Amino acid sequence: MKDFYICDCAKCENKVVVSSFVVAVKQVKPKKTGEPYLALTLADRSGQLEAKMWDNVSDVLEAFDQDDYIKVKGLINKYKNRFQLTIHKLRKLQETEVDFDDYLPKTSKNIDELWKTLADFVATFKNQHLKSLVESFMSDPAISEAYKCAPAAKTLHHAYIGGLLDHVVSLFKSCDLMCRNYPQIDRDLLLTGAFLHDIGKIHELTYTRAFSYTSSGQLLGHMVIELEMVQQKVAQIPGFPIELKVLLEHLIISHHGEYEFGSPKLPMFPEALMLHYLDDLDSKMESMRAHFERESELDSAWTGYNPSLGRPLLKRDKFLEKKMPGAASENDGAPPASAVAVSENLPGTNGSNGSGNKQSVAENAVPLSAEPSTLKP
Repeated sequence: MKDFYICDCAKCENKVVVSSFVVAVKQVKPKKTGEPYLALTLADRSGQLEAKMWDNVSDVLEAFDQDDYIKVKGLINKYKNRFQLTIHKLRKLQETEVDFDDYLPKTSKNIDELWKTLADFVATFKNQHLKSLVESFMSDPAISEAYKCAPAAKTLHHAYIGGLLDHVVSLFKSCDLMCRNYPQIDRDLLLTGAFLHDIGKIHELTYTRAFSYTSSGQLLGHMVIELEMVQQKVAQIPGFPIELKVLLEHLIISHHGEYEFGSPKLPMFPEALMLHYLDDLDSKMESMRAHFERESELDSAWTGYNPSLGRPLLKRDKFLEKKMPGAASENDGAPPASAVAVSENLPGTNGSNGSGNKQSVAENAVPLSAEPSTLKP
């Protein structure tokens, strides 16, 4: 087990640390002098950390690749209110030196209990066709094992081992509650859509060393993969209504909600619309939770800029803390200037355009098969 994890950065600010990481991103960039430097994103089970190596780069440039495990010595400091690591030395680790549990984040919840929760919901289905379909997926050993382990996304939400299952159980609970308020909703259809909407992630993502995309994930994306999976299972269920299959396919291809977020179709019936909004809500709430957790050690009432949500976030409890007489003004802990500038530079008011529609801030280009940068699940 490692002595230093990325979550320990606040305790080790301005200190030299020695630890091991998996290389999530490796880039070689030029200095102003034209000489190369290394820009890395390092990861362990507690998060990710940007790292730079400025000196002696030629000695290690070919010594490791992305997704390799490395041991580094370097200085933890802050740049633009974010922790980073300035690397002094590094070397590639051999497989025998690696404890894989140190590097991939995992859900803290009990996987077997989460799986049982899904099974209990499915047992209440009245539509026997939908019940048989979901049970055929859950009883398939290869699918069930992968479903229990897969992350729900590479980086944006529920990006940890067990994240897909955690996300879907949460979504099942939300769907069940909303069906009580909207009795016109077909509960079995909605829950089946929730079970299937991200099941293709088990083939889209690879998560043995670091979270990244498989070739089929890059080329097809999870929605296309899901249509193929549903087709195969439906073909094994005698008398499965073709119209019901079409509804399930629409739930899958419309759950991103908007064309700009990679949805081939807009939601066109109530269950599809509800699935989109509840899925989007669960994704955003998890993104906020994880962001607060990553910055829990910082004293400011404001977090740094969250690129997937397009805004800094307010830590409610810190904001509401009563200040003693003579304490700093209420403006202390306001969002970093860089985050404010991003908002102020958008046309219109409060980050919106003249018609009141939200502006989308895309920090990084991603493949069509990947999660959109504006955090749609």
